[in-house]
Amino acid sequence: ETAPVLKDVLFRLHELDVQAKFEPVSEASYARWVSHQGKPRHIVTLLARLITAEHIARVTEVTAAEGLNIDQISRLSGRVPLDSLDRPDAVGKACVEFSIRGEGRDISAYRKSLLELSSQMNVDLAYQEDTVYRRHRRLVVFDMDSTLIEGEVIDELAAEAGVGEAVATITARAMAGEIDFQQSFRERVAMLKGLDEKVLDRIAARLRLSEGAEHLVQTLKTLGYRTAILSGGFTFFAEQIRQLLNIDYMFANELDVSHGRVSGEVRGQIVDGQRKAELLRELASRENVSLEQVVAVGDGANDLPMLSIAGLGIAYRAKPVVRANAQQAISNLGLDGVLYLMGIRDRDASG
Repeated sequence: ETAPVLKDVLFRLHELDVQAKFEPVSEASYARWVSHQGKPRHIVTLLARLITAEHIARVTEVTAAEGLNIDQISRLSGRVPLDSLDRPDAVGKACVEFSIRGEGRDISAYRKSLLELSSQMNVDLAYQEDTVYRRHRRLVVFDMDSTLIEGEVIDELAAEAGVGEAVATITARAMAGEIDFQQSFRERVAMLKGLDEKVLDRIAARLRLSEGAEHLVQTLKTLGYRTAILSGGFTFFAEQIRQLLNIDYMFANELDVSHGRVSGEVRGQIVDGQRKAELLRELASRENVSLEQVVAVGDGANDLPMLSIAGLGIAYRAKPVVRANAQQAISNLGLDGVLYLMGIRDRDASG
């Protein structure tokens, strides 16, 4: 029945000097395609240093068992040179995105299965609903310590003040959510009393950006995103990181220095977890974007309030309590793995 139409199309293509490939679609295939219309869409992102066929097969098995249909599997990362596969010192990154459709039997159970699978295979698996906002984020906010930079600045200050072990213990408990952040923060700052302010410059000079931080922020800026630092650390260091990475906004705690010495106190309101969430809302309003269009990245318990209200909240190399409560987590790649969760391919980032 379609032969006359096909003949006319082929004739017209010949006139236009255009080549085309035709593939018949069976009634069963067409009916199946129509039946998927209007069903919920999901995205599962697989991130690892190296992705194997087994990784993809295991994700496929878990997805099929949930009664979901995989529409498409796409590689977001660039191609891997063959010689790098044999080098033990090679630090690669790989990402595959699964576009999935269907109601599913129990999405909560599916997410739990993905979490268990990620632990078994030592990879990151992120699940998101595929909404209009997923590719229309506009504002990205970061914690600083152990997120944009390696380590905790307050621990570095404490080491210089001779109270490193005591402060590091309190910091670890605060970041794990075991003790109140504000109380622990004041306690730790008090231990710094008398520290020479010249030490601040010395510590700032040796701060190291986290793996992938520079690439991530440069890419976001190139693509037109607005960025911010929301830190429970100190403005002295956060401002230098802000300038280094050309980040738009910075909010942190102001360490009080008097007569060339740290006084052991902070000025103004402490930036704790609740304050970070308030600042995120204020920035979203200022930038005229919805909370769904905001990405928040952090590692500590004091980041959970902002991670929970952002459209995409990502725990980066985080403490167990944070990974357990965050929407998404990245533990195996650098900070630029955030781009993959935003649906940005390597070729988009390099363009």
